[in-house]
Amino acid sequence: MLPDLMNLLRNAVGTDHVLSGETAAPYCTDWRGRYSGKALAVVLPGDTQQVAAVVALCAEHRIAIVPQGGNTSLSGGAVPLPQGQQIVINLSRMNKILALDTTNYTLTVEAGCTLAKVREAAEQVNRLFPLGLTAIAGQCEIGGNISTNAGGIGVLRYGNMRDLVLGLEVVLPDGRVWDGLRSLRKDNTGYDLKHLFIGAEGTLGIITAAVLKLFPHPQSVVTACVAVSDPAVAVKLLAHLRANCGDKISAFEIISRSCLDLVLAHIPDTVEPFVTRYEWIVLIELSDVLQAPLDAPLLNALQAFGTGILEFAIDSKNNAVSWWNLRKNISEAQKREGISIKHDVAVPISHVAEFIAQANTALRATYNGLRIVAFGHIGDGNIHYNVSMLDSAKNPTFIAQSQQVNSIVYDIVHGLNGSISAEHGLGQLKRNEIHHYKSALELELMRSIKHTLDPNNLMNPGKVM
Repeated sequence: MLPDLMNLLRNAVGTDHVLSGETAAPYCTDWRGRYSGKALAVVLPGDTQQVAAVVALCAEHRIAIVPQGGNTSLSGGAVPLPQGQQIVINLSRMNKILALDTTNYTLTVEAGCTLAKVREAAEQVNRLFPLGLTAIAGQCEIGGNISTNAGGIGVLRYGNMRDLVLGLEVVLPDGRVWDGLRSLRKDNTGYDLKHLFIGAEGTLGIITAAVLKLFPHPQSVVTACVAVSDPAVAVKLLAHLRANCGDKISAFEIISRSCLDLVLAHIPDTVEPFVTRYEWIVLIELSDVLQAPLDAPLLNALQAFGTGILEFAIDSKNNAVSWWNLRKNISEAQKREGISIKHDVAVPISHVAEFIAQANTALRATYNGLRIVAFGHIGDGNIHYNVSMLDSAKNPTFIAQSQQVNSIVYDIVHGLNGSISAEHGLGQLKRNEIHHYKSALELELMRSIKHTLDPNNLMNPGKVM
């Protein structure tokens, strides 16, 4: 049956766009190198109708499908399982800008468009698409961003990917195409179906196109690098700035000393932000569509804050680039240092400092010689909390205990009414963990939705649930 299916796939998308064997291998490993699998074939369709044809063939032959974009998933959601019984449908050829409406502030794109291409298209007409994933913007694709409900540094002001999508086109698990490419901001005509597919990680259908929200392009931007005594001060500072600067705050990121040390050690041309080595720094960005400088309002707000700020600097150009390079290179620096146990968690902003303190205490009471790398989007309560051993020789043994480490961290997150996945998704990484932290009713509802749309469990099985 498989040779017949392969021939049918080649007829559907062209012989050159059906890969197998060694040519398929790069699509079967995630970019971190943590997850690898095997695929019967990798299929690269050129348009929605080809996607639909491929999905219909797979449904007919009961072959499971792994939707894939730029393959930059951080939770193993976009690679096939090791059994080698799945077909990868990669959408990278589908990278057209379909429509741009500057009056309606919308951009319609195919799912294979990279985030960098989308941002560039918006900037060419003096608009902004605010999803901020600077480290991988050239590789990650919009379909994957939507499927994982990506976040980034701009969530504080603009929201997650869920907040940036007005309409979707989706190929359903039986090969039918749902055309929901509406550019409406108000459509109160029943269930908002697009939200089923946003954040579903390809388990309910394949997103092939999207209508995205655009925003006015900022004309004034200013960045502050602020050394604070601890995360609790950072949380209070955020509340203070929101009261004094309003929605001009477009980023508020916290970085621990261990992050800075790794970046300075592994990333060329990076420099310490201050002469003094501080344990915690915060990067703050204000932006506005008006051309009036923002330096003075930010300066006044920082000066009025009170105790807890150890030192700060404000810059609207040169130093700001250097500061943001420290933040965007943390993941790359960690990768060069070696593997760690990674956590992408969210708690209410008011509990961020409490989470970091409790997790640090609990882990250090259990393990000696830890390196704890804590950083992230304090403005929306999303902290990346990664743990490894300072002694690289001891790290493999420690990594083998990841389940115990995860339980410590996730139990604390759960106790603070948080989430064990803020922006990376569940994928393979947390598909089992989630059963401990969602109610039985939530899991039942999720399974019911999955069964209704994908009764044969062909769409990205082994992920999320």
